[in-house]
Amino acid sequence: MRLASAILLAILPAASFAAAPLFTLQSQDFTDNAFLAKSFAGNNKSSPACTGDNVSPALSWSSAPQGTKSFALLVTDPVGGKGLGVTHMVAYNIPAATTAFAQGDLTKGKGYTGGKNSPGTTAWYGPCPPVGSGMHHYNFVMIATDLPPEQLKAGLTHDELLKQLKGHALGAASLVGRFSNDPQE
Repeated sequence: MRLASAILLAILPAASFAAAPLFTLQSQDFTDNAFLAKSFAGNNKSSPACTGDNVSPALSWSSAPQGTKSFALLVTDPVGGKGLGVTHMVAYNIPAATTAFAQGDLTKGKGYTGGKNSPGTTAWYGPCPPVGSGMHHYNFVMIATDLPPEQLKAGLTHDELLKQLKGHALGAASLVGRFSNDPQE
Protein backbone atom coordinates (compact mmCIF):
# COMPACT_ATOMS: atom_id res chain seq x y z
CA MET A 1 0.00 0.00 0.00
CA ARG A 2 2.84 2.40 0.84
CA LEU A 3 4.52 1.70 -2.49
CA ALA A 4 1.28 2.47 -4.36
CA SER A 5 0.88 5.74 -2.43
CA ALA A 6 4.46 6.72 -3.15
CA ILE A 7 4.03 6.02 -6.87
CA LEU A 8 0.76 7.98 -6.96
CA LEU A 9 2.39 10.95 -5.24
CA ALA A 10 5.33 10.81 -7.64
CA ILE A 11 3.16 10.96 -10.75
CA LEU A 12 0.71 13.67 -9.60
CA PRO A 13 1.71 17.15 -10.77
CA ALA A 14 3.44 19.15 -8.07
CA ALA A 15 1.11 22.09 -8.77
CA SER A 16 -1.85 20.16 -7.39
CA PHE A 17 -0.25 20.34 -3.93
CA ALA A 18 0.77 23.99 -4.17
CA ALA A 19 -1.08 26.45 -1.98
CA ALA A 20 -3.09 29.21 -3.61
CA PRO A 21 -0.94 32.27 -4.35
CA LEU A 22 -0.86 34.79 -1.52
CA PHE A 23 -2.86 38.01 -2.01
CA THR A 24 -0.22 40.76 -1.88
CA LEU A 25 -0.06 44.57 -1.88
CA GLN A 26 3.11 46.36 -2.98
CA SER A 27 4.41 49.79 -3.94
CA GLN A 28 7.17 50.78 -6.30
CA ASP A 29 7.57 53.89 -4.12
CA PHE A 30 8.37 52.17 -0.81
CA THR A 31 8.87 48.68 0.58
CA ASP A 32 6.96 47.23 3.52
CA ASN A 33 7.87 49.04 6.77
CA ALA A 34 10.09 51.55 4.93
CA PHE A 35 9.99 55.34 5.10
CA LEU A 36 7.56 57.26 2.93
CA ALA A 37 9.12 60.12 0.96
CA LYS A 38 8.11 63.65 1.99
CA SER A 39 6.33 64.07 -1.36
CA PHE A 40 3.63 61.66 -0.07
CA ALA A 41 3.02 63.76 3.08
CA GLY A 42 0.01 66.05 3.29
CA ASN A 43 0.06 69.64 2.14
CA ASN A 44 -1.80 72.20 4.22
CA LYS A 45 -0.30 75.67 4.44
CA SER A 46 -2.05 76.31 7.78
CA SER A 47 -0.34 73.32 9.42
CA PRO A 48 3.41 73.21 10.02
CA ALA A 49 3.19 69.38 10.02
CA CYS A 50 1.76 69.25 6.47
CA THR A 51 4.60 70.35 4.23
CA GLY A 52 4.66 67.56 1.63
CA ASP A 53 3.20 67.45 -1.87
CA ASN A 54 0.20 65.25 -0.97
CA VAL A 55 0.92 62.84 -3.82
CA SER A 56 -0.42 59.34 -3.25
CA PRO A 57 2.11 56.52 -3.67
CA ALA A 58 1.80 53.96 -6.45
CA LEU A 59 0.20 50.71 -5.31
CA SER A 60 -0.19 47.34 -7.02
CA TRP A 61 -1.75 44.08 -5.91
CA SER A 62 -1.94 40.54 -7.18
CA SER A 63 -3.41 37.09 -6.53
CA ALA A 64 -6.79 38.28 -5.27
CA PRO A 65 -8.98 35.57 -3.75
CA GLN A 66 -11.26 33.63 -6.06
CA GLY A 67 -14.65 35.32 -6.46
CA THR A 68 -13.33 38.86 -6.03
CA LYS A 69 -15.63 41.40 -7.73
CA SER A 70 -14.24 44.61 -6.23
CA PHE A 71 -11.66 45.98 -3.82
CA ALA A 72 -11.65 48.50 -1.00
CA LEU A 73 -8.58 50.37 0.24
CA LEU A 74 -8.13 51.83 3.71
CA VAL A 75 -5.09 53.82 4.81
CA THR A 76 -4.89 54.58 8.52
CA ASP A 77 -2.46 55.85 11.13
CA PRO A 78 -3.50 54.05 14.33
CA VAL A 79 -1.58 56.39 16.67
CA GLY A 80 -2.45 59.62 14.84
CA GLY A 81 -4.90 62.02 16.41
CA LYS A 82 -3.19 61.52 19.79
CA GLY A 83 -3.99 57.82 19.77
CA LEU A 84 -7.52 58.02 18.41
CA GLY A 85 -6.31 57.19 14.90
CA VAL A 86 -6.44 59.07 11.63
CA THR A 87 -7.97 57.75 8.42
CA HIS A 88 -6.04 58.98 5.39
CA MET A 89 -7.88 57.13 2.61
CA VAL A 90 -11.21 55.39 2.16
CA ALA A 91 -11.58 54.04 -1.39
CA TYR A 92 -13.94 51.33 -2.62
CA ASN A 93 -15.92 50.06 -5.62
CA ILE A 94 -12.52 49.40 -7.22
CA PRO A 95 -13.23 46.94 -10.08
CA ALA A 96 -11.71 43.45 -9.80
CA ALA A 97 -9.91 43.98 -13.12
CA THR A 98 -7.92 46.84 -11.55
CA THR A 99 -4.55 45.75 -10.18
CA ALA A 100 -2.78 49.07 -9.58
CA PHE A 101 -2.99 52.76 -8.86
CA ALA A 102 -0.29 54.93 -10.44
CA GLN A 103 1.41 57.53 -8.30
CA GLY A 104 -1.09 60.37 -7.77
CA ASP A 105 -4.23 58.43 -8.79
CA LEU A 106 -5.64 58.38 -5.25
CA THR A 107 -4.97 62.12 -4.94
CA LYS A 108 -6.88 62.78 -8.18
CA GLY A 109 -9.80 60.52 -7.28
CA LYS A 110 -9.17 58.17 -10.23
CA GLY A 111 -10.52 54.61 -10.38
CA TYR A 112 -12.51 54.38 -7.16
CA THR A 113 -15.46 55.72 -5.19
CA GLY A 114 -14.25 58.01 -2.43
CA GLY A 115 -15.28 57.69 1.16
CA LYS A 116 -14.63 60.28 3.85
CA ASN A 117 -11.23 60.36 5.51
CA SER A 118 -10.60 62.06 8.87
CA PRO A 119 -10.47 65.61 7.43
CA GLY A 120 -13.70 64.86 5.52
CA THR A 121 -12.29 64.71 1.98
CA THR A 122 -12.74 61.81 -0.45
CA ALA A 123 -9.20 61.69 -1.81
CA TRP A 124 -5.70 60.91 -0.52
CA TYR A 125 -4.76 62.83 2.63
CA GLY A 126 -1.04 62.33 3.17
CA PRO A 127 0.78 61.98 6.51
CA CYS A 128 0.95 65.09 8.74
CA PRO A 129 2.17 63.87 12.13
CA PRO A 130 2.93 66.68 14.57
CA VAL A 131 6.58 67.45 15.26
CA GLY A 132 7.54 65.68 18.49
CA SER A 133 5.08 62.79 18.03
CA GLY A 134 7.70 60.30 16.84
CA MET A 135 7.41 57.69 14.12
CA HIS A 136 3.96 56.99 12.69
CA HIS A 137 3.00 53.83 10.82
CA TYR A 138 0.62 54.15 7.88
CA ASN A 139 -1.31 50.94 7.29
CA PHE A 140 -2.40 50.37 3.69
CA VAL A 141 -5.01 47.58 3.62
CA MET A 142 -6.50 46.30 0.35
CA ILE A 143 -9.66 44.25 0.92
CA ALA A 144 -11.03 41.88 -1.74
CA THR A 145 -14.84 41.72 -1.73
CA ASP A 146 -17.63 39.82 -3.44
CA LEU A 147 -19.57 43.07 -4.00
CA PRO A 148 -19.97 44.30 -7.58
CA PRO A 149 -18.31 47.66 -8.33
CA GLU A 150 -20.61 50.66 -7.83
CA GLN A 151 -22.56 48.71 -5.19
CA LEU A 152 -21.70 51.13 -2.39
CA LYS A 153 -22.71 54.80 -2.27
CA ALA A 154 -20.06 57.53 -2.18
CA GLY A 155 -18.96 59.21 1.03
CA LEU A 156 -18.84 56.29 3.48
CA THR A 157 -16.58 56.76 6.50
CA HIS A 158 -14.04 54.13 7.56
CA ASP A 159 -16.47 52.59 10.06
CA GLU A 160 -19.46 52.74 7.69
CA LEU A 161 -17.44 50.98 4.99
CA LEU A 162 -16.37 48.21 7.39
CA LYS A 163 -20.01 47.70 8.34
CA GLN A 164 -20.98 47.39 4.64
CA LEU A 165 -18.15 44.92 3.98
CA LYS A 166 -19.10 42.61 6.85
CA GLY A 167 -19.90 39.23 5.29
CA HIS A 168 -18.52 40.35 1.90
CA ALA A 169 -14.75 40.46 2.55
CA LEU A 170 -12.85 37.59 0.91
CA GLY A 171 -9.35 38.47 2.06
CA ALA A 172 -6.92 41.32 2.61
CA ALA A 173 -3.35 42.32 1.86
CA SER A 174 -1.41 45.02 3.67
CA LEU A 175 1.63 47.24 3.46
CA VAL A 176 3.08 49.62 6.06
CA GLY A 177 4.84 52.91 5.36
CA ARG A 178 6.52 54.95 8.09
CA PHE A 179 6.79 58.72 8.38
CA SER A 180 7.90 61.26 10.97
CA ASN A 181 8.31 65.03 11.04
CA ASP A 182 10.87 64.73 13.86
CA PRO A 183 14.42 65.65 12.83
CA GLN A 184 16.03 62.72 14.72
CA GLU A 185 13.80 60.07 13.12
